[in-house]
Amino acid sequence: MAYTIDELAAATGLPSRTIRHYQSERVLPPPVRHGRTAVYGEEHLTRLALIARLQERGLSLKAIRDALAEVERGDLSLEDWLGISEQLRRPWSEDAPAVVSVDDLERRLAGQPSADLAALIDVGLVRPPDGDPPACVIPSPALLDMSLSLDTAGVDVTTSAGAAAVLQRNLRTAADDVVDHFVEHAGEGFARSLRAEDITAAVEALRPLSSDAVRLLFAREVERAVQRRIAELGPAMRRRQHAAADA
Repeated sequence: MAYTIDELAAATGLPSRTIRHYQSERVLPPPVRHGRTAVYGEEHLTRLALIARLQERGLSLKAIRDALAEVERGDLSLEDWLGISEQLRRPWSEDAPAVVSVDDLERRLAGQPSADLAALIDVGLVRPPDGDPPACVIPSPALLDMSLSLDTAGVDVTTSAGAAAVLQRNLRTAADDVVDHFVEHAGEGFARSLRAEDITAAVEALRPLSSDAVRLLFAREVERAVQRRIAELGPAMRRRQHAAADA
């Protein structure tokens, strides 16, 4: 089969401008020229179906271009690449957003020292209620549980949310650096053969160990920071205690 661009657009349901955009992004091969007419073939139809499949998985055009280049070089089969991509896109945490009714949430908050619905919305632990009957989205139920536990222990939600923001900001940078580190060592110190099964095995090993490593290293660093602050603030705290006792 041979198609003009309008016929290819009709066969795929895509606008002609989208097809031209895919060509400019180099994810779709150029057509064959017959005089002034651009002619597309079955390979273009197949490639457009593949692009749609990859976009459904959330891939950008740049990621699709890079993946197809590897496949065309013979470095990786498409099915292997799709399998690896699917695995990498699996959540690394079981914590997922939840929807609860306002009534259920307020019952849960009864007796909390500072964690009322307004305070939780204020710090982003709960999104404002919506719908009829009204319900709230909890972006991270696990983070909400931790905040409520800290609130019971005397750490109000504003303070704990601020600490969580500090952690997230620094862990985002650390996560980028760690992933870049592994990518730089791919084929050497990470997934040495670069076969799909080796990449899969390496990533699967990282899933549980990543949270364990963060917990261990962070606990050590918190211990160090606490000891440093005790050494710095100890004399001042003792002076305050003596002054209070004298008063």
